[in-house]
Order: sequence, then C-alpha cells, then structure tokens
Amino acid sequence: MAEFRQTGLGTQGNGARRIFSGPAPDEPISMPQVISADATIEYTVTGRGPVALLIQGVGAVGGAWRPQVAALSGDSTCVTFDNRGIGASSAGRELSVEIMAADALAVLDAMGCERAHVAGHSMGGVIAQAVAIAAPARVRSLALLCTFRRGAQATALTPGMIWLGVRTRVGTRAMRRRAFLEMILPASALESANAAELARTYGALFERDLADQPPIILRQLRALARYDADGALASLSEIRTLVASAQNDRIARVEFGRALAADIPGSRFVELRGAGHAAPIHMEGEVNALLRAHWRDAAT
Repeated sequence: MAEFRQTGLGTQGNGARRIFSGPAPDEPISMPQVISADATIEYTVTGRGPVALLIQGVGAVGGAWRPQVAALSGDSTCVTFDNRGIGASSAGRELSVEIMAADALAVLDAMGCERAHVAGHSMGGVIAQAVAIAAPARVRSLALLCTFRRGAQATALTPGMIWLGVRTRVGTRAMRRRAFLEMILPASALESANAAELARTYGALFERDLADQPPIILRQLRALARYDADGALASLSEIRTLVASAQNDRIARVEFGRALAADIPGSRFVELRGAGHAAPIHMEGEVNALLRAHWRDAAT
C-alpha cells in the first residue's frame, strides 16, 4: 500500500484549545474537498503511513478526532471529514447511513487510496459498518467505538434519554451545556470538574456551543434510526474488527457493543472501564493505544 504524507494539525480558526497530551505538528492541516453525489465533503489529511479513515457521530465534526490525530499521525495517515450537513460539508438533499458511507468512500477515492483502516465512533461506527459491508476490499481493518448494530438502539426514547434530551434543549445555556456533558461523560468526570471550563473545551472540539443543537442533528438521528445492518454483519468475518464499548455509556450501552461483536465472526470486544460515550476524548490514551495496536495487528 502506498505511504501518504500530508501536513500536520494546525490551530483552528475558532481558537480551539488542545485538551490532549499528544504533540501537535507545526504545519497547517491539509483541507481538500470532494464532490459526493449532491454534496461537497471537506476532509483533512494528517501524517504519514497507512491510511486510517476516522468517521464521526451525530452532531460532531471531523475535528473531534483531534485527540487521535495528534497522537497517531506520526505513523499513520489520519483522514477525518465532516459528515454532510455539518461543519464545512454541504447538506445535499437526502440523508441516510448508506449515503454517508458513500461520502466516506468518495474521500478515499479522492485520495487515490485503495485500502484503509476504518474507525467510527457512535453513528460513525454505524457508517463504518456500512462502508465495510458495501466495499469490504477497501477496509484493511475495522474499529467500532461506542456504537451499535442497529441505529434504533441508540435512538430509542427511554425515560432517561428523554429527560436528558429535553434538558439539552430547555433552560439556561449553562444548564443545556451541563446536560450535554452528562449525556457523553461518566459522572466521575464531572464530579470535580469545572463544568463551564469543560463545556468550553468540548465545544472547541465540536466547533459549536454545546448549548446549541443544530437542525442537522435531528436529520442524522432519523437517518440513524432507519439503519439496521444485522443480517449483513456476518459478511465482515474476513476483516479484522475491534468493538470497544464504554462502561458508563448512556447512548451506546455495553450490551449493544457485545451484541455487535457477537454478530461479527472473529471480532474482538473490549470494555473501557470507567468511560462514557465520549471515550475517545476523555480516555484518549486508552483509545489511542487500542487503535494503534489494532492497526499494527491488522498489518501482520
């Protein structure tokens, strides 16, 4: 496979603060675009080595992978992109998991990359499954983080999630930010933290105020709820697959991850102890180590 080398992670235009421990390369990041069907998809390419395509979840821009890019781009070409309708990518007319998977493959096509490690978080994990099902020959390995086998599992209106969802949309801005943090972080991460500072830090990664819920989020949730890959997951048996669930995840519960791993023959399941849904951010060290080892093992 060809080695890619692109420029490194630069300072974001909104003054985003680094909250991760990895080094940040000095050069500005490469931000090309690709036309995918009826949308323009902006993506970033950072680092050198085998390509790793990182796919984000609901309401998150590709830049939310910065804790991984900073740590892993020394020996991998980390590719992130904004899903259609969020960040710098245009919305297009239709939205589905399959369409977003086609966008991901369009990014690889634009790079001239035949094969990549594919990792996805939350809805991004569902998109990653769809990429692997549609084009298994393009996937060197698969990493499915804090995700599920059916979108309806995450969008089910349980009393607890209804209450949290309402709290992210009503009340003062500080109250809404706090509710969002409670949704994605374990209680232990909030107990001694300055909630306002934490909201600013996570808002910088998400590139929006956590008190705001962009309309694209509802469209993404509807698209996610319609997706069910159950019958096709057995076809991924030839792809080295890692499924990692967070012990205290309110959205992608551990049992969802175990069921997903059980449906993919030969996959490896890991439970991240003490983690919440935003594990790639607040447990960056553990997640980065898992990804690095997974990509290394897939190369052998």
